[in-house]
Amino acid sequence: MKVKDIMSYQVQKIDSDAMITDAAKMMKEFDIGILPVQNENEIVGMITDRDIVIRVISERKDPSLTTTSEAMTLEVICCSQEEDIEEAAKIMEYEQVHRILVLDNDNSVAGILSLGDIALKTRNEHLAYEVLEKICEPTHTS
Repeated sequence: MKVKDIMSYQVQKIDSDAMITDAAKMMKEFDIGILPVQNENEIVGMITDRDIVIRVISERKDPSLTTTSEAMTLEVICCSQEEDIEEAAKIMEYEQVHRILVLDNDNSVAGILSLGDIALKTRNEHLAYEVLEKICEPTHTS
């Protein structure tokens, strides 16, 4: 099974100069937790609901005055829509992320693959559990 068989095709994007309140409103409206951040037509990062909490709310920044580029994650984790689900799952495990951007053959955004897509659409409970287990492993010791 390929990534294109289970990914979410509807990808909402947000501009890098948009305010965090705009990102939060979009996340609520579309019931999503991640938005690719673009500058003109180039993806320059990703903003997640967790980024908003950790980098804006917990630091007491004003979400109506803070841009998405100030809070986004710069590293964009991607896979190809033609990749096997198992390979995409390995990327998610290694990077410890719940969602990755999916690119088409022209390296344009084609969709987003989430842990939920793997769990609900592959009917492979073992794969979904394995990915979740690796994502949740601590990356450092205290």
